[in-house]
Amino acid sequence: MEVEQGRSEVRHVKRRVGYVKKGILKKKKRMVMMKTPNCGPNCEYLSTLQQLFVSCLRVFKGPNTIPLPSHVNILSQILDRMKAEDFGLSSDIHFFNPTDVVKATPPRVTNTTIYESTNFSLCIFFIPTNGVIPLHNHPGMTVFSKLLLGDMHIKSYDWVDQEEAAGDVKDRDNTTTRSSSRFGLAKLKANSVFRAPCNTSVLYPRSGGNIHEFRAITPCAVLDVIGPPYSKEDGRDCSYYKDHPYSSYSRDGENYCKVVEEGENGNYAWLEEIEMGEECEMDVIEYMGPQIMNTKLRNYL
Repeated sequence: MEVEQGRSEVRHVKRRVGYVKKGILKKKKRMVMMKTPNCGPNCEYLSTLQQLFVSCLRVFKGPNTIPLPSHVNILSQILDRMKAEDFGLSSDIHFFNPTDVVKATPPRVTNTTIYESTNFSLCIFFIPTNGVIPLHNHPGMTVFSKLLLGDMHIKSYDWVDQEEAAGDVKDRDNTTTRSSSRFGLAKLKANSVFRAPCNTSVLYPRSGGNIHEFRAITPCAVLDVIGPPYSKEDGRDCSYYKDHPYSSYSRDGENYCKVVEEGENGNYAWLEEIEMGEECEMDVIEYMGPQIMNTKLRNYL
């Protein structure tokens, strides 16, 4: 089996593997004729996946831009309707092949890229039972996440205003000092179990739970629409974090009474940037689902 080094910014290991249930590739994809408002004059004649792609072309304008609220609503409406079958997936697919991926400890996450440009990317993550995508950030990105299959626990944070959170912190026995460049105060935004089908979640560069963790309770498939995509060269590298209880650390000479009110400690945590460990590595597979039409789109834009 040929093994190639994946993209450096996410440190993936690329493997040419496929869905276990190969028969699914022989089935023809049924076109779903649904009309999406403001997608385009002929958008009702496109499959749901194609509607998503065309809308992304209209919505994502490149780095340093955030989609308009009306555009966020358009994409959310499309994604809320999407099902695993739109990507050639079903609940009885085991997700992984060969078996060394399944038996890996910890369980390895696999992803596949449907489409990627400088403005946005469409990708699916396959997370086996007990598999985890650790706390990670999305610098300068707007991300739409749609759980297609399974039950998944999601925990997410947003940074507290960095001017308020600046400075060194010490642990409770004053033996360890943490620098704010790798250690900061964050507010908990989500800490719940989600079950497919469910509505789309949206995070923004500075809000909505920009730093999040996925933990699969059952085998899961989650679609991410990311604009713009990760790019180490453009300063959008992925960083990983470990969260510590708010009560574990204090700040010299001051407290966070202006930020954390009494009784609200459970809604805050200290996030420590960490090096990417083995559990952060992913296998990358070739996308073999229904294809996107990327030509002659002028009539739809």
